[in-house]
Amino acid sequence: MKPDQLSQTQRISSRTTTNKALRINLDEKKYGTIAEIGAGQEVARHFFLAGAAAGTVAKTISAYDMQFSDAIYGVQDSGRYVSKSRVDAMLTKEYDLVINRVSDSRPKASRFFAYAATVSAKSYNRDNECHAWCGVRIQTYPGAAPTDVIVHVRMHDKTAEQQQETLGVLGVNLIYAAYYYFEDARKIINSLTDNLGIDQIEIDSIDFQGPYFDDIDNRAINLHLIRSWKTRAIIFCPDGTVAVPANILYKKNVLTIRGSFKPVTKLNVDMIEQGIEAFKHGTDVNEDNTLVLAEISLNDPKGNDLMVPEEDLISRVRLLNSLGYSVMISDYTRYFSLRAYFRQYTSLQIGIVLGMRNMREIFDEDSYVGVEGGILEGFGKLFPDNTRLFVYPELDEAGELCEFTSLKVPDHLRFLYRHLLENQFVSGISCGDQSLLTVYSRDILKQIPNGRGDWETQLPDPISSKIIEQGLLGYRER
Repeated sequence: MKPDQLSQTQRISSRTTTNKALRINLDEKKYGTIAEIGAGQEVARHFFLAGAAAGTVAKTISAYDMQFSDAIYGVQDSGRYVSKSRVDAMLTKEYDLVINRVSDSRPKASRFFAYAATVSAKSYNRDNECHAWCGVRIQTYPGAAPTDVIVHVRMHDKTAEQQQETLGVLGVNLIYAAYYYFEDARKIINSLTDNLGIDQIEIDSIDFQGPYFDDIDNRAINLHLIRSWKTRAIIFCPDGTVAVPANILYKKNVLTIRGSFKPVTKLNVDMIEQGIEAFKHGTDVNEDNTLVLAEISLNDPKGNDLMVPEEDLISRVRLLNSLGYSVMISDYTRYFSLRAYFRQYTSLQIGIVLGMRNMREIFDEDSYVGVEGGILEGFGKLFPDNTRLFVYPELDEAGELCEFTSLKVPDHLRFLYRHLLENQFVSGISCGDQSLLTVYSRDILKQIPNGRGDWETQLPDPISSKIIEQGLLGYRER
């Protein structure tokens, strides 16, 4: 970099979008291609408007026509144009072209890049899902094997023009972060919404790939999207991969159970299995169109962040995945907020499996502090359509079975509960083995650090084995 350019770069202190683009433009070592499909060429525009783009931009391209796009990037197996596989193909094609065409003629210190975005912006004549896959492939040092950062974005701006501008800012943030923050994945995530309003976009998945990110656990780092307010929930498929909610929940019946699952016990499994059996009796509910989710909230019942380490959460995800369950981590406290999240993606049946203690919390009016309409507003948001609660029994103080019909609620709410029962918003599920009702995760967790013991019999077979083999949840061999 020339001395006059260096001094100019040092004067750039405010990280506006323009200043980010300009800092990259003034660094002759950074050079690459910008490919954008579906919402204009807003990222490229920022670099051109910032000035000195000739030193950075090798090419911009926007292959809108499907036939042209397929001819350039191929046809993906999914057949979808706005998909991760499509943005992968775009990055591979454009990055390889940059390397093949200019790597020998550019300075040896060059660090090449390709940026790609495939977008479904707001349509002129239909109400479509507005989302995008955006990615950047860079060299973290000259001659390095490439490193990728790919995000899935949901767009909440009301007009196509606003969405275009938002994607332009996001794209500059992504390129800038990949170059300047690649040593800190959390800092990359934090910076992605720089110069954007909190409600303009939601980033619901991020993927780090390449030799520089070999030590990153993509499952754990995705949880930082919640803690940094980029999204409210992350869903993990049974194979441990991060799911895009719109894909996994679309046109699905959803049955969910909230718990700590620390660890997942035979009681938890029985609650899920009994819930599935009851849920099957709903309208048009079958195995093929139903998703079962084990959900873990980051918050306590009052909405306070429990500050659980990401590694702790991922160990629980891995154990639940080993049983074949999908897992959702969220920062939702109230059940009606959880229901609203699912309703963004599906209009079919929603079932929530819960215990008697959770039912008492739902009828605790202190749980609705901050909700303008109090408990009535909460119930109105929980039960407007196709949503049911399935309540698992418990043992009372005398050791007798206590079911949902005998739930004691405050006197002034008893007719509200009767309304829910008579309209079948709440129903009971059986317990497969009453001896399970004395199994509590918190008690087992206290025993695990003491080594092997009776606690193993209270967990599903593969769970106890994995805890011992992998030293999870504080297990230590004695």
